[in-house]
Amino acid sequence: MIAWGKAQYQPNWESLDSRPLPDWYDDAKIGIFIHWGVFSVPSVGYGPYGNVAAWFWQYWKGFKNKNYVDFMNNNYPPGFTYADFAPLFKAELFDPDEWAELLQASGARYVVLTSKHAEGFTNWQSEVAWNWNSVDTGPHRDLVADLAAAVRGKTDVHFGLYHCLYEWFHPYYVQDKKNNFTTNDFPKTKAMPELYEIVKAYKPDLIFSDGDWEAPDTYWNSTNFLAWLYNESPVKDYVVVNDRWGMNCSCTHGGYYDCKDRYNPGSLQKHKWENAMTIDRDSWGYRRNAALADYLSIEEILATLAMTVSTGGNMLMNVGPSADGRINPIFEERLRQMGQWLGVNGEAIYKTKPWVHQNDTRTPGIWYTTSKASPVVYVFFQTWPDQGELYLGAPATTQSTTVSLIGYPGNFTWDATNPTGINIYFPAIPYNKMPCLWGWIIKLENLAN
Repeated sequence: MIAWGKAQYQPNWESLDSRPLPDWYDDAKIGIFIHWGVFSVPSVGYGPYGNVAAWFWQYWKGFKNKNYVDFMNNNYPPGFTYADFAPLFKAELFDPDEWAELLQASGARYVVLTSKHAEGFTNWQSEVAWNWNSVDTGPHRDLVADLAAAVRGKTDVHFGLYHCLYEWFHPYYVQDKKNNFTTNDFPKTKAMPELYEIVKAYKPDLIFSDGDWEAPDTYWNSTNFLAWLYNESPVKDYVVVNDRWGMNCSCTHGGYYDCKDRYNPGSLQKHKWENAMTIDRDSWGYRRNAALADYLSIEEILATLAMTVSTGGNMLMNVGPSADGRINPIFEERLRQMGQWLGVNGEAIYKTKPWVHQNDTRTPGIWYTTSKASPVVYVFFQTWPDQGELYLGAPATTQSTTVSLIGYPGNFTWDATNPTGINIYFPAIPYNKMPCLWGWIIKLENLAN
């Protein structure tokens, strides 16, 4: 474990970037992202833009995208405003205990809930979001507090919060932007007070900052907030943050790096990173108009997980609840499937690190990890060998090398190849004896590398 001591971090990037990342985050490997807000009421999105539902207001009134304009004209009366959606965000079926049970069942080790998106609506009763929050209107309850209590009371999942710095249509932000960010009325009176509020009230283990990219970190006053967070806040010893603290910060400054949405470089990175991705390929928020083909299959999710973890990343997988507070069956199925798979193969994911090879030198679709605690190498594969033989080019064997399939009893036979590599021979395993579906893990022990 990291020995924190009495380090005091200064409000500059050289000092802040020197803070070690708390161990729990790298060990966790998998988180669940939850995008939920007023945008969950219209809950439609058009086109492969990457955030088509959560950005409904911006596409409608900012970009004036024809699909969104037509949707509103065809379904709502003249004069209907975005604010009129808020009373319809009722969350009447929201059961935080049910969500907590699903999060635990998914195998995820942390969750990140939207506290505020770029629409400005806060899912708690913020002192700087009067009448535009989940207590004053809509659900009439503190959604952040309710889920935090359930997660902490019923699971071992770390609780984190997403917070969007900018707001598309807040008059202070609009004016600061017109002034080329030479004024900073918006962060002083809105964005930063919110961040201090959620840290003090909910003590999140993780803060996922966003909406930073139009202005530098000096406009947001990010370094002063982070210095307080690391030195004085109630979460100073264990909180984790990302890299979205100003237009100059992405993939450069902060805790772990997100770099961009769905970031998955496919190769080993020098700095800890995260792949924030979505089960719905095109949207973070829930879309009523999504088709089945728009959702990732469990096979695709596990392939993404294996690639991400083998190259040093964490995977933060997003679901979008509906306005009434349900995590719909397609999302629930994917989460439970992932948990079922991790129940068998979790040792190859949690508390692992990248091996000397990330993917195989000869056979495609192979990803490697290795245990932090012992020199065990794990091999992820999704194509079962047709002839019962799997060739791997990366491992260097020894006379004492053993090969097994996680979840299946006994060892497999193998032959060494020159100069390195191994042929693994699979026994005939009946379908009902398979340890899992969708992908498997070979466990290699006592290798030379």
